[in-house]
Amino acid sequence: FHLFLSCFSPNAALHTKDGFHPQVKAACQVQKTGTVSFNIAKVIVVGDVAVGKTCLISRFCKGAFDKNYKATIGVDFEMERFEVLGVPFSLQLWDTAGQERFKCIASTYYRGAQAIIVVFDLSSVGSLAHARQWLEDAMKENDPSSVLLFLVGTKKDLSSPDQLAQIEREAIRLSEEIKAEYWAVSAKSGGQTHINMHKSPTPTT
Repeated sequence: FHLFLSCFSPNAALHTKDGFHPQVKAACQVQKTGTVSFNIAKVIVVGDVAVGKTCLISRFCKGAFDKNYKATIGVDFEMERFEVLGVPFSLQLWDTAGQERFKCIASTYYRGAQAIIVVFDLSSVGSLAHARQWLEDAMKENDPSSVLLFLVGTKKDLSSPDQLAQIEREAIRLSEEIKAEYWAVSAKSGGQTHINMHKSPTPTT
């Protein structure tokens, strides 16, 4: 845990523990003995068109940023593998289309998520205003008591200090209402995109 970045704002953090729960440690120890199957966590990424969902995932999984915008058609999929307490885990990152005409297609992939990342553009107040609806749509297919929620503002590098301060006040307020952890990132610069997403999966027994 000491290797992780501290949360962007303590007021918008739901996960503030400085170590793993004893039950998590015990479960990981059992998994290392080979008596429990390999763990896979499904993460769905939702938000308005062109807010930077694909760039965020690409930066996290591939360490790359593509400045040429290409809209996601329906859904796309990336896999990231890592270890927690010596146990291999795999993150399925589902990149969903933000265009209205693809909503019906994308929503069929919402079910069974362990984490939901709602993405908005820090330079667009409108995209933040739509975040609540995106979350409501995703939660229709999931159990609210078992899903981790994250509100992620992208394109931090494109926002002026005054604009950033204003929209972040609203973002933190929303994150508190929906009980989501809030992060502000830049997929272009890579700022906070790699480590913060490693905080999202919580090993389950």
